[in-house]
Amino acid sequence: MSVLTRAEAQNRAELLHVRRYTIDLDLTRGEETFDSLTVIQFTARSDADTFVELKPAELRSATLDGQPLDPGTLDGNRLPLTGLTAGEHELVIDASMRYSHTGEGIHRFTDPTDGETYTYTQLFLDDVQRVFAAFDQPDLKAVFDVTVTAPDGWTVLANGVTEHTGGGVWKAAPTPLISTYLVAVAAGPWHSVRTEHRGLPFGIHCRRSLAPYLDADAEEILDVTRACFDRYHEKFEEPYPFDSYDQAFVPEFNAGAMENPGLVTFRDEFVYRSAVTDTERQTRAMVIAHEMAHMWFGDLVTLRWWDDIWLNESFAEYMGYQTLTEATLGGSGGTPPRKWGTDTWVDFGVARKAWGYDADQRPSTHPVAPEAVEDTASALLNFDGISYAKGASALRQLVAWLGEKDFLAGINTHFARHKFGNATLADFIDSLAGATERDVHAWADAWLRTTGVDTLVPSPAGHNGSHTLTVDHQGSRPHRIAVGLYDQDLTDGSRLTLRERFELDVPQNRSAHPIGSRPALIVLNDGDLSYAKIRFDDRSFATVQEALSGIPEPLTRAVVWNALRDAVRDGDLPPAAYLKAARTHLPHETDLAIVQGVLAFATGQVAGRYVADEDRPDALATLTDLCRDLIRRTEDGDNPGLRLTAVRHRIDTASRPDTISAWLSEGTVPGGPELDPELRWRILGRLAVLGAIDDAVIEAELVQDPSASGQEGAARCRAALPDPEMKRKAWDEMFAADHLSNYLFTATAQGFWQPEQAALVREYVPRYYADAVAVAARRGPAIADAAGRHAFPLYAVDTDTLRLGEECLRDADPIPSLRRRLADQLDDLARALRVRS
Repeated sequence: MSVLTRAEAQNRAELLHVRRYTIDLDLTRGEETFDSLTVIQFTARSDADTFVELKPAELRSATLDGQPLDPGTLDGNRLPLTGLTAGEHELVIDASMRYSHTGEGIHRFTDPTDGETYTYTQLFLDDVQRVFAAFDQPDLKAVFDVTVTAPDGWTVLANGVTEHTGGGVWKAAPTPLISTYLVAVAAGPWHSVRTEHRGLPFGIHCRRSLAPYLDADAEEILDVTRACFDRYHEKFEEPYPFDSYDQAFVPEFNAGAMENPGLVTFRDEFVYRSAVTDTERQTRAMVIAHEMAHMWFGDLVTLRWWDDIWLNESFAEYMGYQTLTEATLGGSGGTPPRKWGTDTWVDFGVARKAWGYDADQRPSTHPVAPEAVEDTASALLNFDGISYAKGASALRQLVAWLGEKDFLAGINTHFARHKFGNATLADFIDSLAGATERDVHAWADAWLRTTGVDTLVPSPAGHNGSHTLTVDHQGSRPHRIAVGLYDQDLTDGSRLTLRERFELDVPQNRSAHPIGSRPALIVLNDGDLSYAKIRFDDRSFATVQEALSGIPEPLTRAVVWNALRDAVRDGDLPPAAYLKAARTHLPHETDLAIVQGVLAFATGQVAGRYVADEDRPDALATLTDLCRDLIRRTEDGDNPGLRLTAVRHRIDTASRPDTISAWLSEGTVPGGPELDPELRWRILGRLAVLGAIDDAVIEAELVQDPSASGQEGAARCRAALPDPEMKRKAWDEMFAADHLSNYLFTATAQGFWQPEQAALVREYVPRYYADAVAVAARRGPAIADAAGRHAFPLYAVDTDTLRLGEECLRDADPIPSLRRRLADQLDDLARALRVRS
């Protein structure tokens, strides 16, 4: 299959004006394929040759202006259109297309709970070709007129309002001008909750087997949706540009969500079958806000080419967090809605920002706005922590530097100039520049065209009551930061009070700033408004060790915890010191996002990779003791989210089966919570690792929970059993059979490698690279990503694993998505080896 290059897209955009697609999809043709009939009306501006893209199971016929084209000329995914003359044309393509089980094109899923089948499209970035023929590039926008024939009892959702015209035929309202990758259809026996807001139909949809769980949360989901919708209309002068707003929670979805105009699709794990924390509810609310922001950033105004993906993702990320915070504080009746959370930026700082920092320090780093992305395969690799978290951090810094009033004025100018069209970075910067006297072009060059993470280090100097502060700046970007000065409480040294917080420009403000007497703690980037690693002076670090949990504001504590995390990853802080800080301060932490973030890093990275193999039992024991303390602290029941977090990690760090086996037998943790399906499968997964259950126990649990989540839990448990035959079966399922869906592949991979089973799985490490390259080539980017992300032998932190991986990249020619994932994994592995040394 050929990937589309930037040059080809530019040439085709100059040649063609695409007006309309009329698409008929027939989903009643069986379990393997569906029929796709496409009529494309377009204008050629000159005489030329070009091509249209499609990936059919069978190309039955193609006609151009009524004249037949030879289906045999289809070359990979390109059907040549030769001898075009200037003027109006009509292309008709009749094809049979394959359903997907990897979350690409039209994904088909049969629910094991009740046998019902569901289909939905995921056409990003170039997967529209799996569904219908298209001139597949974002700057050839058109009107899409979609009709779907579906089985009896199904409902069809689309970008516009749909109408059932009889005989299983559903007609969607024609769209405004949108890009090919944004077309959406979801068909199946959906359970739906419908309402209306501001005169527009709103709906939320899920599988029937999830209906009770969606109904339980429907008002919360719709409340978030309405509040964000209203807040965006306060910010943006352009009204919502589509005729309805549906949100479909769909099975086996590869991303968190997709911003299809009028029909946003979400992974249906956001319909909670089991207990979740308020922070997890806040994450769902943020994703709702993020995808809604795309209705303007990405859908109304769309990037011209994929080098400007940040114009979609960075803005939606920033706007999602910021708008959710504003909508929460402005809840109906003046009361913040329950379980939204009130400061989403803490969670961003702990969970999302670390993603950006990590990505930006790997060899695969790239600017937020790269100068040129040469083709679609390269573009797909840039949907990472840089395009999301770093880009959002850059925008947060821009707002701090520019002021929100001028920022919003520039955005609204941008919408007005380019609505229903396409735009570039240069267009956006010009819109901002017209709203301010500041040099936005220079800011963009410094922040959006560069790579890497700056480091800021405080340098206090002086004596007695006369100290000054300068900031050592390692890097190239300008930063506007807040500096927090904290003193220890005279009666309780574990508590800190804020003496002063002031703004500082780095490096423009090179003069020493007077700070009076030396504070116990100096926190650079207090409030987390910039994107940079920070370090501490000696006295501040001693204070952090003693009184981190005594810092008054959670956002400041998040900045400090991130600094400790960065120091561990850079080899400047021993992993044991991080565990000691967690053991000392997490029992007193009040912010759930911080507890979750610190425990995740301590369990997954520190205990899982950064401590030497022989020290892992002690690390797990430390974390087990910490979780036990958190469970004791929450015995009164007033912090169920913290208790649930502690219980989860207590399960994950168990080195003996006794306690968690007792929980499973009794169906509850003493004092709560009762074990729901997520906790039961979690315990079974850990017991499988420890060799405390067999396949019969897993099968018995699957009988009790035959759901899709139960199937994944069983696959994860079976792959985790310390049995040579079960390991062989799991390996063959992933790399030889080619029938696992994307989710079952991931679940199997998650269970396979276990540090406790190093000797058992050692023989598979050298096999991994060749088998991953082969399965990626056969099954495509989605499985390639899963093979690189989840099936990589993370536990094997040794030079042999690194050497084998480097040989694979050099000699085996993996497809781009796997190459990028392996390069990142190997860089993380090399980092882990440095940390250990």
